Amino acid sequence: MGITKTQIFNQNQNQMAKTFKVLANPARIAILEYISKQEACICNDIVDEIGLAQPTISQHLKELKSIDLIRGEIEGKKICYCINLDTWVTIQKTLNNFFNTTKRNCC
Repeated sequence: MGITKTQIFNQNQNQMAKTFKVLANPARIAILEYISKQEACICNDIVDEIGLAQPTISQHLKELKSIDLIRGEIEGKKICYCINLDTWVTIQKTLNNFFNTTKRNCC
């Protein structure tokens, strides 16, 4: 496997790339949309809604948790997931800053 040379990029560039890599999956976008519309979300509800197998949903949730975009609280034998609004706001600010500082340089 090739070397990514992440060390030649700054922390912000590496973090943006990691975030976009996690978000670059339509199942994860669907999961985020579903969670964002719920007052509480149990993992089995996500499986029923999205239509993917439980292990697949669990892997997607793990990836979303890896960038701290969702949080899960254990309630008995179930886990209740929610959007981490602090991380979501940080992602929004990063994107806004990126595009607001982009020069109009199209041909």
